[in-house]
Parts: sequence; structure tokens; C-alpha cells
Amino acid sequence: MRKLVSLVALAALVGFSYAPAFAKEDAKEVKLKGTAVCAKCELKETEKCQDALKVKEDGKEVVYLLTDNAVAKKFHGTICKTTKEDVTVTGTVSEKDGKKIITATKID
Repeated sequence: MRKLVSLVALAALVGFSYAPAFAKEDAKEVKLKGTAVCAKCELKETEKCQDALKVKEDGKEVVYLLTDNAVAKKFHGTICKTTKEDVTVTGTVSEKDGKKIITATKID
């Protein structure tokens, strides 16, 4: 009986550890168009420089913070201490601590 309980617990642990991998596959890539800004210099929302995209949604301005990856780092020099309008960010959207996050795969 003890072995059966251990086996079931192990199966559950393995199943839960793979669940996040499957959830990421469900994330769809989107394109957002708006004004690119620095979340630290322009918005005063972060302690370190970080790309952000201000987008109009349903008549309201929504800010998406860009995940600090190679694509965002390469683009950051373009917008630090200034803004750039009509920027399109392609990537996957998530939410963390009430903030919208986009992991960019391409920035135009």
C-alpha cells in the first residue's frame, strides 16, 4: 500500500511539473501597435530601464511591459529617454501582479 501511495504521488508530481509547459503552448502570438517608451525614464513605473508599449484599448490607454529578452534589449536604445510612435510589437501576452507583460519576438 505504501508503494502505491508513493507511486501515485510521484505520478501527480510529474504531471504538475509538465503542466506549465503545456500552458505555454496555448499562448497565441499577437501584434500590438502603440507608442514605445521606457518604463523607468518616461513612465516612472520600474526601477531599471525597461521597454513598455502604450496601446489604446476600448478608449483607454493600456501599458504593456516588455520582457527583458534579446529583442527588447536591442530595441531599448531607440526609446530610452524618448518615445517612438507607431511601433508594432509581436509576441505573447501574459499578466503578472496586475501588470500586462508581452514577450516580444519582433519589434517594428
